[in-house]
Amino acid sequence: MNEQVTQFATWYGDGHDGSCPNVDQWQNILERPSDSEITLINFFKLREMADYTKTVSIDGAPGATGQDAFNSYAEVSIPTMERTGGSFLFVGAFGGMFLGAEEDWDVIAIGSYPNLQALVALYADPGYRNAFGHRTAACERQKVLIGNAMA
Repeated sequence: MNEQVTQFATWYGDGHDGSCPNVDQWQNILERPSDSEITLINFFKLREMADYTKTVSIDGAPGATGQDAFNSYAEVSIPTMERTGGSFLFVGAFGGMFLGAEEDWDVIAIGSYPNLQALVALYADPGYRNAFGHRTAACERQKVLIGNAMA
């Protein structure tokens, strides 16, 4: 395991509960070609009430909903992502399934990064790392897919 994987796992956790990438997932993303665009397709199911019991170094407002916690995360994550070189292609409410097995989500966000350095800069940013605790508190479950540009 390389040093960068170890650092991200230390900052974000081991991913055993699905709140962040696990070590193998960090390794997979960090081994990508450094000059390739990366697109992440995020699916979020929000908790009715935020759960800050699993977060480190962040407290939530008493009585905060999952949506409140997610909004606190977005207030930091969106400008930090843009500052580090990424951009959102889409952020919106889940509208249902058109094809495939039914799934139940609340929010979909598609983020694009021009290269690996932009993604690493986001996850290494201290403000983003702190705000990620709101994401953990907000989400009952989440799924993030990696998209590759087709040649």
